[in-house]
Amino acid sequence: MTGVEPVDEGRGADAPRPSPRPVLGNYGSPLGILVKLVALALLNAIVLWGLTVMADAGEWAFLVFSALALLVIDWVYLSRRRIPGKYLVPGTLFLLVFAVYPVLYTVFISTTNYGTGNNLSQEQAIQQIERQSISATDEATRYSLQILARGNPGGDLAFLLTDPDGERFLGTADELVPLADADVVADGRRETIDGFVPLNAGQAQDRVAEIRSFVVPGPEGEIDNDGFGAAFTKLQRYVYDAATGTMVDTVNDVVLVADGGYFVDDDGRRLLPGWRTNVGLSNYEALLTDPALRGNFIRVFVWTVVFAAASVFFSFSLGLLLALVFNNPTMRGRQLYRSLIIIPYALPSFMTALVWRGMFNQSFGVINRWLDVSLPWLSGQWLPYVSILIVNTWLGYVYMFLVSSGALQSIPDELTEAAKVDGATGPMRFRRITLPLLLVSISPLLIASFAFNFNNFNLIYLLTEGRPSIPGSDAGRTDILITYTYKVAFEQGARADYGFASALAVVIFLIVAAISAVSFRYTKQLEEIR
Repeated sequence: MTGVEPVDEGRGADAPRPSPRPVLGNYGSPLGILVKLVALALLNAIVLWGLTVMADAGEWAFLVFSALALLVIDWVYLSRRRIPGKYLVPGTLFLLVFAVYPVLYTVFISTTNYGTGNNLSQEQAIQQIERQSISATDEATRYSLQILARGNPGGDLAFLLTDPDGERFLGTADELVPLADADVVADGRRETIDGFVPLNAGQAQDRVAEIRSFVVPGPEGEIDNDGFGAAFTKLQRYVYDAATGTMVDTVNDVVLVADGGYFVDDDGRRLLPGWRTNVGLSNYEALLTDPALRGNFIRVFVWTVVFAAASVFFSFSLGLLLALVFNNPTMRGRQLYRSLIIIPYALPSFMTALVWRGMFNQSFGVINRWLDVSLPWLSGQWLPYVSILIVNTWLGYVYMFLVSSGALQSIPDELTEAAKVDGATGPMRFRRITLPLLLVSISPLLIASFAFNFNNFNLIYLLTEGRPSIPGSDAGRTDILITYTYKVAFEQGARADYGFASALAVVIFLIVAAISAVSFRYTKQLEEIR
């Protein structure tokens, strides 16, 4: 090596070399830098605006998380390095927001009494109870009324009030002022005082919305009008005592204490609305100790496990059978048959479920017409279970057919040929060679299918809606855990119990996680055998 660079034959030794292309470090092209800066500027503007909204709403946890996320994004994307972070940060943030946070929030809600009647904060509940308790009682003072306006018919409203004892008062939006008889002057058929004019019926009707909302503060409570000629004192029955944290019934002289998200008296009577409060593990305790809830849960859980396992078994069995049939390379037209088989997989599952629901109709369904029977496929005692498994097998066998076909093609032909030479029969080759090797490949998919069917809300809700119903039970005969949870949260009559529904969701999550962990451990053992 002489250290002398070779001379390009196409140019002389003294020919100028081409200048290198300008580079911008690790930032990229100018256009890329501009696009990145604009995108970051827009993101910062949106997040900063959101931070002000969160601060006004008092959502400090969201505010802190959003601010930290924005700082991390700016730090990563404005750096020349941090290349892995530029790919990991978006996915990590989406994972935290759409996966981790919902799970944690569900766990939190499961420890509260959140639901119908308990969806307010304690301060909001107190305000609503006090406001709703303002009304006219039998002991309320009633007045005769003349509606006045200051200066002219369009001026500020006032009430000229006369109580049952003949005492006169001028009521404005700020105060109630006693009047002497001499202060009241006649104005035709009506009465008024200096500086005010009385409103006739037509003038009052023109301002009816203002009059209905106009109230006068009084010593016993607000004075409200009852039409254009009468008024009454509205008394506030319930008054909150901030010093003791209790609600006082001023009419019956009873003190109600805060207990479990309600104000409760000595007889156990609750004031509505209640408020959200932490109840610890009470929802889980009720699931285990309440006979009705425990019975519902156990029955629904058993059917859920049977439904998920049977769906996987039947769909896998049918899919594997078809895969074995069409795995024969000498079969004519197998490509056409395979194309026809996957047609159910191309249709939306919700539409397929609704079509099957119509086909299973006892009065008009084509299945009963073809069989010339009148079977209650969706309303009998046992037939709804059969109908659900038929439809789910129809929806799932195509997927199992596809994965089984791919797994079969990965099994070396030499193994089956060697077994055949050794005298193994077809069923023996399948049981000893094909099936074990097949399970190694598709066991994770079977586990995923089981987990999916464990929470297969669409099929159950669209096909049977959990019916037939069971008298005295919130859960229907064909409800699985996820549809039972939905009913508890949204369809339990007038009482939606989000706290208990969240506890059910947490239990479902733990059950599926435990089953999946055990199943994956079994799958690992299969791989070690292989």
